[in-house]
Formats: sequence, C-alpha cells, structure tokens
Amino acid sequence: MKKLLLSAFMLIGLAFSSNAQDRNALGLRLGDNDGFGGEISYQRLLGDNNRLELDLGWRDSKRYDALKLTGLYQWVWNIEGGFNWYAGVGGGVGTWEFDDVPPGYDGDDDSGTFLFVAGDIGIEYNFDIPLQLSLDFRPEVYFGDDFREDDFGPDIALGIRFKF
Repeated sequence: MKKLLLSAFMLIGLAFSSNAQDRNALGLRLGDNDGFGGEISYQRLLGDNNRLELDLGWRDSKRYDALKLTGLYQWVWNIEGGFNWYAGVGGGVGTWEFDDVPPGYDGDDDSGTFLFVAGDIGIEYNFDIPLQLSLDFRPEVYFGDDFREDDFGPDIALGIRFKF
C-alpha cells in the first residue's frame, strides 16, 4: 500500500513538474463585450513564443441570444519567471437573434450574422501547477452587423485556464 501511495504521489509530482512541456490550455475567459460575458477558451502552443487561441462565446438573455467564435494568433514574450505578456491578431464570426425586439431598434430583421477582426494584448501568469491566469484587452471591429449601433467593440476579460 505504501508503494502504491508513493507511486501515486510521484506521478502527481511529475505531472505538476512537467509544466514546461504543456502545449494546450483550456478554460474560461470572462469579460463583458456587449453581453458576451463568458467564453470557452482553448490555447495551443505552436512554437516557443507563438500560439493559437480559439474562443467560443455565448449570450442568453431576456432580449437576445448570441454566439461568437474567435480565432487569434498570438506572440508571447516572457517578462520574468511565470509572467508573460502577449499580443495577437485574428477575427471571427457570430450570430444573434432577438427574442424580444428592444425599443428603438430600427432594423428590419430580428436575427443576423456578423464578421469581425480583432486585436489582442494582455498579461498572464503561469503557476508552477498547471494553471494560467490572464487579463487582456481585445478591440473588435464588426462587419455586416445590424445588431450594434457602431462597428467597434472593446472587450476586457479575465481568463483562467488549465494547462495540459
């Protein structure tokens, strides 16, 4: 029994210490970009200092439902230890549908799709355990979007991801 417990602790320790070889991260990105309050976020390391991030955001409110898929290519630079800063570019696609058309809406349809381009800049901390916390700013410019009054949407979010 002691050997089994010792082996289990060694495997757990190995999993936590192999942090440098983590190539993926999965978690949540919580912000407030026009109601896209939550996103499922996936990161894939492509090289020593670049990665791909894919985020699926959703919104289900009293007035409308929306879905947004974002893809970003990011460059990552180390500040010190587990602290990094990053910047990236990308874009995505989304769809929305009004459940209850709001007052003052002058569009002629109660649903639609949109495309957008996005930039990204942020800071992150990678713990010794497989956990990553980040804070980023993502400005987005929308095309074909009758849902918004203007074509610009700033997005600030806190991310928490499990690295594997």
